[in-house]
Amino acid sequence: MTRGKHTQKSQTVMLIDDETQWLDLIQQVLADESYKVVTANSGEAALKKLGRIHPDLILSDVRMPILNGFDLYEKVRSNPKLKSIPYVFMSSIDDFDAMRTARELGADDYFEKPFDAESVKEIVLGLLIRFKNRKAEKK
Repeated sequence: MTRGKHTQKSQTVMLIDDETQWLDLIQQVLADESYKVVTANSGEAALKKLGRIHPDLILSDVRMPILNGFDLYEKVRSNPKLKSIPYVFMSSIDDFDAMRTARELGADDYFEKPFDAESVKEIVLGLLIRFKNRKAEKK
């Protein structure tokens, strides 16, 4: 799927997962759509990178050691410079409680691993378009 490829080149997605196989796989799916992908293998590493970059969207695993996805989400949302970035949770567990918690926290979406690549592309593109429109309306 290549729709919109040229408009996506400047859009950055931060991908956070403690499992290399998922980082590699999701990064490839997004890179195929010409997104710039910044990866972090932990919540702590993501926070450090978020001090230097401002991605257009964050995809975060739920289950990570030390700083899990929910704790990372709360830190991102408490930062005025980062709080409006669309945030998507992903988990390899069919976990209704995690999905409910993600929704209650206000996450923009949630998907389960393993995932359908086309669905992930649709989620990312949809959120980026919505976020871009919101920014345009505020101007």
